[in-house]
This record gives sequence, structure tokens and C-alpha cells, in this order.
Amino acid sequence: MKAKCIYIMVIFHLIVLGFLPAEGIAQQINTNGPQNVILMIGDGMGIGQIEIARKLEYGKDGRLFLESLPHTALVHTESANNFVTDSAAGGTALAIGKKTNNEMIGVTPDGKEADSILDLFKKNGKKAGVISTNTVTDATPAAFTASVANRWSGQDEIARQQLKSGVDVLMGGGRAYFTPEKQNGRDLIKEAKQQGYAYAGSRDELLNAKAPKLLGLFNEGYMSFKLDRPLLNSKEPSLKEMTEKAIDVLAKGEQGFFLMAEGARIDHASHAGDITSIWKETIEFDEAVKYAVEWAKKDKETLVLVVADHETMGISASEPLEIQQLKEIKATPQYMVSQLARDEDRGTYRSESVKGVLKKYANIDLTQQEIEAFNGKLMNTDSKVYPQYLAAWEIGSLIAEKYHGGILTDTVRALSSTGGHTGNMIPLFAYGNGSETFTGVLENTDIPKKIAGLMNYSLH
Repeated sequence: MKAKCIYIMVIFHLIVLGFLPAEGIAQQINTNGPQNVILMIGDGMGIGQIEIARKLEYGKDGRLFLESLPHTALVHTESANNFVTDSAAGGTALAIGKKTNNEMIGVTPDGKEADSILDLFKKNGKKAGVISTNTVTDATPAAFTASVANRWSGQDEIARQQLKSGVDVLMGGGRAYFTPEKQNGRDLIKEAKQQGYAYAGSRDELLNAKAPKLLGLFNEGYMSFKLDRPLLNSKEPSLKEMTEKAIDVLAKGEQGFFLMAEGARIDHASHAGDITSIWKETIEFDEAVKYAVEWAKKDKETLVLVVADHETMGISASEPLEIQQLKEIKATPQYMVSQLARDEDRGTYRSESVKGVLKKYANIDLTQQEIEAFNGKLMNTDSKVYPQYLAAWEIGSLIAEKYHGGILTDTVRALSSTGGHTGNMIPLFAYGNGSETFTGVLENTDIPKKIAGLMNYSLH
């Protein structure tokens, strides 16, 4: 603190004597920058998702916690080669401060690797962590911790890079990518333990973990949707619990820390037009935001940023939205598909099964014509991405249409190379040291650049 005061006095005298220009000096030096930065990313979370969550949780007069943050901005999200970004290019822009092509992670369009803002924190002696309800090897968490030319072919490599990076906290789904089956015989979980990581594979193990570094992998693939966890007897922690534990581990470092925390399944729910899970996942994300901000208020040296990588499916809080019916839905479309019986001869789902499952979990009575139309879409699709989720997406769209939710049509989604992302601007909310610099209309690449500026780091 004494050195900082001397530094301020020297700068002040240089300005008074005319050796430094007063105008813009605050942009050139940082004397009150944050010690810690918590970047919270609601994947796919646009204004529509926020409005859906607000109205279903609190009604038209209520507010999400994130809406209480004092500084706001709007953010453009285009990638280098498309006016609609995918999560790989969107996450990369937030991590390295440069646009890249869709499907590329942690590299520029010419394939060159670039340091992420997390890398800069590590190089300057700070701790760093990444947590997500996605697989930790997928687009957004990977963008901060790895560099690969293609997100689809590189998840095994991403897991190896993450372990090599020395990131202090890594938590989410994706346990399968750390196993000998995916790693040519190497057991990355065992190697992590040998490197001093505590390992947690469940909520209880997470809450009891004690070590200066932490690896938590709570599902083979994505972490379960909040709506489905009781049905699955899930032993997974909530995003808030992961955030709490991550901050607890990282805050033990004397130099400060960087944490990226992602509510990833907002995006997955939006792809399916699953209004009910958009509500549930956004509220879980908002609870994690609240914990982070309240911790930052006590700490007084932390910047908290809340943003998205892009918006998904043009979600809107439409006027005829049947809120009560949507709140009573008991499972996600993905879970409903897991309960359907297939007609192996025809390659479709049995009519009585489709009718029974939609009635049980969504209280919808489908006609035979509607069931045939649903099966017909599965057999005659031009969908470009995620074919394994097509049935769930069609069920989600069907439910949204029945209860008048505002989403893109399934035809537009099928034609989209991103499975329904949009180019809509997304909101940013900021609290804490340096938060006043995040205002106006920004490019997504401005966000890590501004963080680096506040820290006196150079993000090349």
C-alpha cells in the first residue's frame, strides 16, 4: 500500500509539472484496479432468457439479482467468419480478446495460439479457476484453458492441456474425457491427484474437499439439468455451490485470482425451446451471481462481470405465454426422450409412448396427427448440428408452441450452423473495482481487454 501511495504521488507531480498529460491518464495507469476478477458467463443468455426467468420466478414486478448490479452494457457477439457466433468463437473472444472463426478455440483464424486473460493472471502469480455446468472440455471453459483448431475433434487434447496449464480449480462435467478410454491409457484424474489436486466426483466430495488445487468432475458428460436432478437422483452440486467452493480455494492465494464460472445449460435449454428449463437454469445462474457479488462486497477488491457468449433461439417473453402451465412441467425434453419407446421397424417412436410421456410430464394431450408430425420431422430433417438432440429439440418446440413461448421456428433452427444461435446483442452487468468502465455498446473482445487494462496486463 505504501508503494502504491508513492507511485500515485510521483504520477501526480509529473502531471502538475507538465511531463504527463492529465487527459486520459486514468486509461494509462491503474492504481485502484481489482485484486480479483470473477467473470460469470450465462451461455446463450440474452434479454429474453432473463425476462423468462424473471417472470416465472418473481412475476412482472420482480427482479433477478443480476439486474441490481450498478453498471450495464450491451455487447455485440459476431465471430470472425459469421455474423452469428458459436460458443467456441464466442468463448474465445471473451478469453483472448480477438475474434476467431466458429468452431475454433483459443486460436486466431490463422490457427495461432493466443494467451487468454486467465493465462495472464497465472503468469502474474495469481490463482485461476474455471467452472461450468457443461463438460469442462467444451467450448467456453476450454477457451480460457486450451487452444485447439476444432472444438469437435479436440476435447481429448483439451483435457490434457487443462491439466498441463496448472489451473488451480477446474470443475464441471466431462469426466469421460479424463479417463484411460479417451486418453490412450492415461488416467488424467490419477495424474491430477499426483500433482496435488483434490478430486471430487460428487456434491458431498466437493463440500469436503481440502487442498490448494481442486478438480471436480460430476458427470460423464454435461451436468444434469436442474429440472431433472430429482428424477435422476443426482449427486451433483449446484452452480452456486461450485462457485462458493471455487472462491474459497482461490481466495487462499495471497496475490488474488481469476475465476470464470459458466451457467452452460441455459444455452442447452434454449436450443430445445425448453422455457421451463430456461427459467430454472437462469435462476440457478443468478443465485451463483448473487453469492459472488455478496462475497465481493465483503472483499472490496473484486470485480464481478456477468455476461453471455451469445443469445440462443431468439427467446422472448411473449404476451400469450402460459406461465402456470410451463411452471408445472416436470421434466426436460431430453429426459422425456429417454422415456420414449422406439418402433424399431419404422425407426420412429411408438405413438402410445409419445402420447403417454407428453401427458405425464407436460400435461399435453397430443392428437394422432400431432404424433405423426413429430415422428415425421425426425425422419425428414435437414438439421446441421447436434443430431443426437433432435428429438428433444422437437419436443421442446412442440411444448413451447402449445404454451405460446416465443422462440425461433424449428425450421430456422435446422438451417442454422449453430443450431439456433442469434446475432442479438447480449447484456452485461458489472459490480466492484473497475466496473464503471463497462458501459455503452461493446464488442465481446473489449471485455478481456478492459480486464487486462485494469490489471496493467498486456493482452496481445
